[in-house]
Amino acid sequence: MRPIDDLTAEIQAAREVLRHAGQVVVLTGAGISTDSGIPDFRGPEGLWTKNPEAEKTATLASYVSDPELRQRNWERLAAGSMWEGRVPNPGHRALVDLEAQGKLHTLITQNVDGLHRAAGTSEHLLVEIHGTTSKVRCLECGDTAPMERALERVRAGEPDPPCRLCGGILKSATISFGQNLIMADLQRSEQAAMDCDVMLAVGSTLTVYPIANVVPIAHQAGAPVMIVNAEPTPFDGLAASVVPASISEALPLIVAP
Repeated sequence: MRPIDDLTAEIQAAREVLRHAGQVVVLTGAGISTDSGIPDFRGPEGLWTKNPEAEKTATLASYVSDPELRQRNWERLAAGSMWEGRVPNPGHRALVDLEAQGKLHTLITQNVDGLHRAAGTSEHLLVEIHGTTSKVRCLECGDTAPMERALERVRAGEPDPPCRLCGGILKSATISFGQNLIMADLQRSEQAAMDCDVMLAVGSTLTVYPIANVVPIAHQAGAPVMIVNAEPTPFDGLAASVVPASISEALPLIVAP
């Protein structure tokens, strides 16, 4: 990551790409939320680095087979969400500004923190490809309910609350390791990549598949790719613009009309 003052040329190049854009598809990853105080997963201060059991909890087979693991997870969630008190930062709000300009076609996020929604991104433009922590889903019947309702049951004495419809195992409505993406969301994301005239990847390592494929899909369809990320990504070589900067500093400058 370079200081914002050293990136005048890169930011101007990115602005020039966006100036001619009509339909921008955005893919965001954990990096857009770090300035909101939400850690990434595998960095030096990452959630899974500091708490290996949290990564185990995010593995479907472990979650299903280990009742004690589920109980400890519910206990942690009931004590206070990792997102509690977190608010959108200027990076999230910059994408709301892009929507206000009429240029945002689809915002695909790998994040489950709900901060794009909190910032004001319109529901119909948002694809939460890895799900959301704001809801729970039954692994048996697929019923969904607000997360807070399940947490109230935990606080009332249910250490591992089952689905009230079928008795199945409840889990946050996020996509765990070993769990398939929702196919309709993936198809929508790939179609958006084919239809856009700019692909903007923000705060993503672009190493998590299959969603990282939207970047080469857009490139192959003729759309210029822009990448804003603190660290290099595998697709920097095909990008028309790369801005290795703080997202909350750089993105508002890039999308400003």
